[in-house]
Amino acid sequence: MNINRREACLLLAASVVARPALASEPQAMLKRKIPSSGEQIPVIGMGSSNTFDVADSAAATAPLREVLRAFADGGGTVIDTSPMYGRSETVLGDLIADAGLRPRLWLATKIWTRGREAGAAQIAESMRRLRTDKLELLQIHNLLDWREHLPTVRSLERTGKVRYSGITHYRADAHAELERVLTEERFDWLQVNYSLAERAADARLLPFCRDKGIAVMANRPFADGEMFARVRGKPLPPWAAEFGCSSWAQFFLKYVASHPAVTCAIPATSNPANMRDNCAAGVGPLPDEKQRARMREYWDAL
Repeated sequence: MNINRREACLLLAASVVARPALASEPQAMLKRKIPSSGEQIPVIGMGSSNTFDVADSAAATAPLREVLRAFADGGGTVIDTSPMYGRSETVLGDLIADAGLRPRLWLATKIWTRGREAGAAQIAESMRRLRTDKLELLQIHNLLDWREHLPTVRSLERTGKVRYSGITHYRADAHAELERVLTEERFDWLQVNYSLAERAADARLLPFCRDKGIAVMANRPFADGEMFARVRGKPLPPWAAEFGCSSWAQFFLKYVASHPAVTCAIPATSNPANMRDNCAAGVGPLPDEKQRARMREYWDAL
């Protein structure tokens, strides 16, 4: 179809007028760089402890299918699991394969056993359960027999089966040992407990990781769900709106994700609505240091 210059200008003007509608489209989730590579990943991931360990039945897995879809639709990619979590690896592997989501996801699992041969066998089984031949992150869970597993991890890194290595723990009394191991050996990632209710990592471990260029995955961002009991029936402080916060889950997650050493947080849920709420914490502004201090004071006074 031929159009004259006047018609072309009218069409161009109409397109410019229409463009503000794009502002109503969902915002992308914020991302952080992995220090060892520069790769960027979303600040809100997903844990699977106590949520994906369900029976092999349609009734049990249907809500989790929706959780996974809500997570992907919300811009999440990082999923953390472990052979310690019962059937979680198997359930995740099946649901991810059924939904065709593996190319969009960033999978992390762990070694949780003693002995080098047992560790190698467990890794192979985890990959089989997750239906993948490569892992984005392989972690030594709770430092269990870490020296024995390290040669296996390094071999998998060299062959391209594993992209990043890491160590994990979930208790504050392990923080000194985590720092010692990270000083002794090279790891790309540390997974550790961190939340408004569990701030011990602030003292040394998180600054240490930031200085050494180690990515941090924050587990227990809700202190295993206990934080919600403390705020039940209480309204959000009105100033939470300053950093785009509309729920207590977002309040808790934005605090964790706003720490400059934290690369991503991994809340767990079996509720699709809660997953959408969690993902929303990674969208829009994060609190600055002054606002973070105010959040701490508010929490401590509850």
